[in-house]
Amino acid sequence: MAIRKKKNDYFVLLRELVDYVNEAATFLSETMNDYNVEFLSGVLKEMHDIEHAADLKLQDITFKLAREFITPIDRQDILSIAQQIDDVTDSIEDVLMRLYMYNIQELRDETFDFIDLIMANTEVLMKIMSELSSFRRSNDIHANMIKLSTLEEEGDVLYMRAIRRLYLEEQDPITVIAWTEIFRRLEGCCDDFERVGHEIEYVLMKNT
Repeated sequence: MAIRKKKNDYFVLLRELVDYVNEAATFLSETMNDYNVEFLSGVLKEMHDIEHAADLKLQDITFKLAREFITPIDRQDILSIAQQIDDVTDSIEDVLMRLYMYNIQELRDETFDFIDLIMANTEVLMKIMSELSSFRRSNDIHANMIKLSTLEEEGDVLYMRAIRRLYLEEQDPITVIAWTEIFRRLEGCCDDFERVGHEIEYVLMKNT
């Protein structure tokens, strides 16, 4: 008797990809709240291990999609969502890379406000993914999409405030250049969360 091939649950696979976002965001938060420039090299390696594992999960999803006959939603839509989620993990790692590259000795106050936003975005994205498989019956997905957009707007305001204070108070041009780029990367994390939300919203509109 032929053994029936077990179908891949792509909603579960996407949730697992978001788990890496959560792991990276939590690790970044812990690093920032116990910041020590002397440990950045080792910390960066740990973060890269998380990012690399996320890349492997994305490759696994891509591999499965290429061989799947029937998928719950269009295979290209699944891949687009997966790629956008992976971009968030990359962006989070990028923040830590910039701190290391610019040899940042102390964190500016707004850094912690950005970390709070990144953690809030992560929580909302995990809620969205937990209901994605039942999106036709869910009453909360749309509300959480709006939350991602609201958090992105808060990131824009925080970015503007952080840059203004930096240019008003800091005299050293190297410090100004370094922190301008770091704040841009932190704000970019918030943008990437919203992009995931927009991609999911677009896909759901096609399928309802």
